[in-house]
Amino acid sequence: MKNIEEKYGVRATALEFPLMSVIGLSYICNALCPSCPYTNSDIRSDYIDTPFIKEETFKIIADQCGEYGAWVRISGGGEPMLHPNAVELMEYAKKVGAKVGIITNGSRFTEESSVRLLEAGTDMIEFSVDAADTETYSVVRKGLNWDTLIENVKRMVRLRNELKSSTKIIASGVNQVGVDIDKIAKFWEPIVDNFQKRKYLTWGINDASKSADPEPYLPPEQMVPCPFIFERLNIDSRGKVMVCGFDVAAFTDMGNVHEKSIKDIWHGDGFKFYRQKHLNKKGSEIELCKNCPDWKYRSWKHNYWKLVKNSERNRLKNIDRDASEKRDNEAEEA
Repeated sequence: MKNIEEKYGVRATALEFPLMSVIGLSYICNALCPSCPYTNSDIRSDYIDTPFIKEETFKIIADQCGEYGAWVRISGGGEPMLHPNAVELMEYAKKVGAKVGIITNGSRFTEESSVRLLEAGTDMIEFSVDAADTETYSVVRKGLNWDTLIENVKRMVRLRNELKSSTKIIASGVNQVGVDIDKIAKFWEPIVDNFQKRKYLTWGINDASKSADPEPYLPPEQMVPCPFIFERLNIDSRGKVMVCGFDVAAFTDMGNVHEKSIKDIWHGDGFKFYRQKHLNKKGSEIELCKNCPDWKYRSWKHNYWKLVKNSERNRLKNIDRDASEKRDNEAEEA
């Protein structure tokens, strides 16, 4: 048991507080992506009373994450930039000391919102792209415009380099049937700091046969503990904490940030129960975990922290490259 805890278990940096709080900022979306569990379910209708997180709820989370320099990762059941105060909320989170990452379809950025997020020092902006051409994009990102995406991503990168902002900008693609993930990577890698090939996840809703890369990171028969319960938690627009990102329908209830602190929830009986079961190789005794087809796609090595590190190295290279090209152009003109 001790060796298992030393090899896995709670990371030293997460002993007091989760490394990341994944927040459902918006349950409204302007796309109908076939790989999205919200497209393929009626979960969003359950949030008709709270389609956007309230400022009060967000600030409770941001204040506590800021105290520990933890990540506030803006994701959830819709497009975050549809939240009427998305930029202001992310600016606030940075102001109070949190690290901020956003996963976005890239359709709603203006020059003003881009500059504000870059000047605020937003740590990571991830564009979910899933395509390298208009035809594929119209299928995998139904409802969105390819030219708008290209314009918004390139402007974000250009502005970042001009401002020498600390923001890392990446693109990601789901490795699903019907797309050429290597072609997509080749298209985006020269544009952004990093390209992430994402596993096709089901969340217990999508059709698993649509995955183009079913090779597991964690062989199911080995019952390796799921890393998510040792490093992060998920919070919906009401402030309810779910045990992990697989629970997109919020069946689990670990507590609410309006009633308990994130730290108390993190150290509460709920998370202790899940961690102990997983460390004892009995995760399959838990109903949620037993029925999780995505557990095998979690990884202790190929994770967000590795992505951040690699993207930061490339960010510096890209800023230096653009600055050098600008100097050369100015010298030629002179």
